[in-house]
Order: sequence, then structure tokens, then C-alpha cells
Amino acid sequence: MTKEELLQQYSEGKRDFSRADLSGVNLSKANLAGANLSGADLSGADLSGANLFGANLSAANLSGADLYEAGLSRADLFKADLAGANLSGADFFKANLSGANLTAANLYAANLYGANLTGANLTGADLSGADLSGAGLSGANLSGAVLYGANLVRANLSRANLTGANLSGADLSGADLSGADLSGANLTGVIGYKK
Repeated sequence: MTKEELLQQYSEGKRDFSRADLSGVNLSKANLAGANLSGADLSGADLSGANLFGANLSAANLSGADLYEAGLSRADLFKADLAGANLSGADFFKANLSGANLTAANLYAANLYGANLTGANLTGADLSGADLSGAGLSGANLSGAVLYGANLVRANLSRANLTGANLSGADLSGADLSGADLSGANLTGVIGYKK
């Protein structure tokens, strides 16, 4: 499906684009709020600055996609593949990312306030300066992730794998770390954490 076809159909009121092949398509700044893109192939697509508020992207392939400063608040990304995607500055306010693959994703300064990342794979992801306050990260794999200066106030990190993660300068005030594995993690200058 081309960008023109998608945007034309969306403007005519169509919202169901599940399983659509949109790999490599340039949808920069497109308005796709509330669209159903579940199971769609958006690998390598340019969605920078796009409005995907409340969109259904469950099980979608967004590997290597560019979502720089995209609006994904309240979007459903359950089990979506975002491996190696550029998500820096993106807004995931209260989004569902449970079970998502975010391996080596760039989430620098992303807004993940209140987001559900339960069981998500964030191995080697860059979450420097990200806002994860109140986020649910229970059982998430954050091994080798960079959380330098991240806001993790009141985040649920119970049973999370934080082995070898860089948490220097992060704020863990009120965070739940019960059963979390912090072996080999860099905790230099961490706020609100006592061993």
C-alpha cells in the first residue's frame, strides 16, 4: 500500500489497515490517530512526527522504523516489534508496550509516563533522559540498557532484569525493585535507591 492510498482511505473514514504492507513508506507527520495497524508491516517506515494517538499497532513490525517525536499516547503496541527503531522524543504516555520487542531501540528523552512495558524486551535500549515515571516494567528485560538520567519515579521494576544496565544519575524514588536483578548495574549517582 502506498502513502497516498493509505492517507486517502483514512481521510474517507477508513480506520482498518490491519496487516497492511507499509514497509519503508514515508508517513512523516501523517495523522493516523485511532487507526488499526495491528499486524501491519511498517519496518523501516518513516513515521517521524506522525500522530498515532490511540492507534492499534499490536503485533505490528516497526523494526528499524523512524518514530522520532511521534505521538503514540494511549496507543496499543502489545507484542509489537520495535527492534532498532528510532523512538527518541516520542510520546508513549499511557501506551501499552507489554511484551514488545524494543531491543537496541533509541528511546532517548522519550515520554513513557505511565506506560505499560510489562515483560517488554529492552535489551541494549537507550533510555537516557526518558520519563518512565509510574511506568510498569515488571518482568521487563533491561539488561545492558542505558538509563542514564532517566526518571523512574514510582516505576514498577519488580522482577525486572537490569543486569549490566547503566542507571547512573537515574531517579528511582518510590520505584518498586522487589525481585529485580541489578547485578553489574552502574548505580553511580542514582537518586532514591538504597542497597
